[in-house]
Amino acid sequence: MHPRIPFNKPYFSGNETRYIEQAVRSGKISGDGLFTQRVHRFFEQEMGFAKALLTTSCTDALEMAALLLNIGPGDEVIMPSFTFVSAANAFVLRGASVVFADSTALNPNLDALALEELLTPRTRAIVPVHYAGIACDMDPILALAQARGVAVVEDAAHAIASYHRGRPLGSLGTLAAFSFHETKNIISGEGGLLAVNDRQYGPRAEVIREKGTNRSAFFRGEVDKYGWLDVGSSFLPSDIIAAYLWAQIENLQDIQQQRRAIWLRYEAGLSALAARGVGLPALPDYASNNGHLFYLVCRSLDERTALIDHLRQQGIWAVFHYQPLHQSAYYAARHDGRPLPWAVHYADCLLRLPLYYELSEADQHYIIDAVLGFYQTY
Repeated sequence: MHPRIPFNKPYFSGNETRYIEQAVRSGKISGDGLFTQRVHRFFEQEMGFAKALLTTSCTDALEMAALLLNIGPGDEVIMPSFTFVSAANAFVLRGASVVFADSTALNPNLDALALEELLTPRTRAIVPVHYAGIACDMDPILALAQARGVAVVEDAAHAIASYHRGRPLGSLGTLAAFSFHETKNIISGEGGLLAVNDRQYGPRAEVIREKGTNRSAFFRGEVDKYGWLDVGSSFLPSDIIAAYLWAQIENLQDIQQQRRAIWLRYEAGLSALAARGVGLPALPDYASNNGHLFYLVCRSLDERTALIDHLRQQGIWAVFHYQPLHQSAYYAARHDGRPLPWAVHYADCLLRLPLYYELSEADQHYIIDAVLGFYQTY
């Protein structure tokens, strides 16, 4: 069935193709052109990152983080089991072991208060994932990391223009990774960004991103030739990608306002479900809401399956999310055997509702009525 209301619809703000044409006419459409530089300045000036580097994906930004931290065999990296596989792959590719943490009863973010028991002398990094753009409990994470000399790599794929105690997510950890995939708040089709907050990593990040060379310094006129200085890969996107993204960034405030309005309508329209034991997104007092996604936590896998079917019969595409990585075919045998019940619970029970800029109020009320209608009989 073709959905009348899809789960996601990429938003076109208006200037994307004009800026792409400008990039093409400039004669430079490879990486680090005019629009890439504009994007970098925005994130450094508005979000306070010491250095911002566009990448071809959030996955690439995470892989750069693993390279920057010299993660290797024998090292351990802690992250939630309920997350996307890219977070784990970035470190497994370097030979590290992933130690999976459970989520909390409050929301799918990792349980910061259970982190200390997972730390060992081999722990090199903690990777908090700000699920749905809602901040993890960063104070204990940062305090623990500082006390143990461990890096913090924020997975801020969902978290553009979201905050922890007034500070932008992505600015708190040693490093951070963002996504501009077409399902995110601001998009470039595919794309990502590495935020460097510890200045000691800035020069090397630039080298790793440019195939292990000082090519960027050469084009700035800082050296008379460039050579191979370090490991690296081709992590930088075309300036065409940056041109599309710049048009989105110019409309960031409007996009965020619209998405938050949709999120709040869902919260108001579905709040009565809490009395029936259905979970809604929880927003701690230290976190802001960037309207990235709205989810329900059903009471069982069977209930979620029935709700998905019910909505699809009415032309509404609602979808579940991650499967727990500690139970995956690839990593189950490598996991230390600890049960992670909340990660499994969210994998079985969490359902994401359609949320995109052009979702009309009429369509949203239709979705809300369909969900409420399901629970009148289930």
